[in-house]
Amino acid sequence: MNSKKKQKMEADSSLLSSEMDLQQQEELYQQLLLQTMGKMQSENPPDSRVIRPQPGLCVKTLTLPDKRKVFVNICQSAAVPPPPHLSREALVELLESEDPTGYRVPMSIGEAHTEVDNNSQGCTAYDVVISEEFFQKCQKDPLFQQFLIAVSLEGLENKYNLELSRDWKVLKNRKFLGSVNEQNIRTKSKPVIQEIDPKDTHTPPEPAKRPEFCLLVEPPVGDPEFLIAEIQLPGVASSLSLVLDLGEDRLVLNARPSLFHLDCFIPFFIDQEGSVAQYNTNTQILTVTMPVVSS
Repeated sequence: MNSKKKQKMEADSSLLSSEMDLQQQEELYQQLLLQTMGKMQSENPPDSRVIRPQPGLCVKTLTLPDKRKVFVNICQSAAVPPPPHLSREALVELLESEDPTGYRVPMSIGEAHTEVDNNSQGCTAYDVVISEEFFQKCQKDPLFQQFLIAVSLEGLENKYNLELSRDWKVLKNRKFLGSVNEQNIRTKSKPVIQEIDPKDTHTPPEPAKRPEFCLLVEPPVGDPEFLIAEIQLPGVASSLSLVLDLGEDRLVLNARPSLFHLDCFIPFFIDQEGSVAQYNTNTQILTVTMPVVSS
């Protein structure tokens, strides 16, 4: 009997040890999982969000002068803001103007990824995400669709220093080449507004209106290095009432409470992180200096 009890106790002890090993492994797994999640969260900038765009249309073109095959997946997402309203007549005038780049379409441009085409040949694909609302508008009008493809190719050229053929083709039976990847898009960037020579003034709040402003290019000749926005804000006593958001090609300013509102697109891609803003309470002018991203 004593021998049997001893064997039973040894068996119970072995089972207990096995259960403790499993518990330790589970705790270790949870620690590793938490560490991995923390690392993933730290890799995403705080002023950004991850989106999964929807397929839209796939454009086939070539790089120049080496004529390598490139596919552009133009996708859609409600998370990307639409451009300002543009009628068909205004678009025709824009395309016929000397500077059609004055109208910018907000877009998120992803990294290159390698895919295989229908001929089992390797090729390069890029994902361009635009507003879902603007994409649907382009689907209804061939002129808008051509404009969308043109600005998407231009965006890729500017970001990756490419030259792409304008002899492109929209694939009829394919909306996307490869698999739809998540994209990390910037939601906003707020440069710190430094205040110069503050003084105590007070102006009663007025209905929000568009302030007078001008955009200066520095240097005025040659490739631009900086864009300088000078925004007149009469009646704004302090920079504490200003909220400034910068996108890669967009400036949004609100002067609380509902005094001024400005939402304008910028004719160049800018470095949001390197931008600075100063508000002079004497002149009541906000100056925003934005480095231009070289193409």
